[in-house]
Amino acid sequence: MVIEHVRNVLGFRDADHEESTPGAPRLAVTALSCSLVGQEHAVQLVKGSQTRSFYGVAETVEDYYCSYGVNPDFVPQLDEAGLAVAGLDDEKDVRIVELRDHPFFIGTLFVPQTRSTRERPHPILKAFEQAVSRHARLVHPT
Repeated sequence: MVIEHVRNVLGFRDADHEESTPGAPRLAVTALSCSLVGQEHAVQLVKGSQTRSFYGVAETVEDYYCSYGVNPDFVPQLDEAGLAVAGLDDEKDVRIVELRDHPFFIGTLFVPQTRSTRERPHPILKAFEQAVSRHARLVHPT
């Protein structure tokens, strides 16, 4: 999501991911200072973000399985181009981004499914299902 936004919205066609292309001249996704694989961490949800409205709280705890994240050098440009930070960790590193003015376009570094059950679906998964249902009603009204 971030790489495509850097390439196609910001216009940096050579943007890449450090894991797949470590020597790339413009890395939109870079190695984290330490791996988050198998860890759980708090996420501060940005006030006014769509994502925070899904959770209904200011902070959550999520499970991680990643070692790469958004290159902080791109955050201001991404924000100006409409891909906003919606969640940060305690060190203010990006953990959630969302496309402003879109019914549902959210990317996370964590895996929402790990904290989701049939009885208690994860807020992001529940919001996705609701967005799909709304869209289906618009496309196929009864």
